[in-house]
Amino acid sequence: MKTRNLFMAVAIIGLFATASCKTSKTEEAKEETVTMVTDVPETVQTPNIVGVAASNENFTTLVAAVKAAGLVETLSSAGPFTVFAPTNAAFAKLSEGTVATLLQPENKATLTSILTYHVVSGKFDAAAVVEAIKANNGAFTVTTVQGGKLVASLMEGNVMLKDEKGNMSTVVIADVAASNGVIHAIDSVVMPK
Repeated sequence: MKTRNLFMAVAIIGLFATASCKTSKTEEAKEETVTMVTDVPETVQTPNIVGVAASNENFTTLVAAVKAAGLVETLSSAGPFTVFAPTNAAFAKLSEGTVATLLQPENKATLTSILTYHVVSGKFDAAAVVEAIKANNGAFTVTTVQGGKLVASLMEGNVMLKDEKGNMSTVVIADVAASNGVIHAIDSVVMPK
């Protein structure tokens, strides 16, 4: 009888030990699963052209102008677009009161024309622009969304834009990526005819 009780006691201890091992292995598996899930890298989507400009303090005047012209939806669409974006300093070069006047509702058509003159359909990074300039004897003409022309050229290693009035602007920051195109910051506002 003692042997039988001893045998049962050993069997019961063995069952508890096995159950305990299974429980800890199950808990370990759960912990591993949690660890694996938390190790997944977070994906961050690049904002569109309007989002990129809005997040950069150098483009506050441009963003205000885009809003006043009602172009937010257009520049947020799939595109792709290449935007030659005037910085705040570029807008400051305009005659005093010009920006304030352009932002008035009655001047929306003029403002829209000026802003769309800074936009080209398609995505053209700096390397593509430079290549096109070199392939076209040093001057490459692009048609803007507004319908006017800009002539891109190189001067001392910088991409220059010549507008229809003969004014020049320099690309000061190239290849700012956006989900629907690319932005090149320029140091002067270019003007259509």
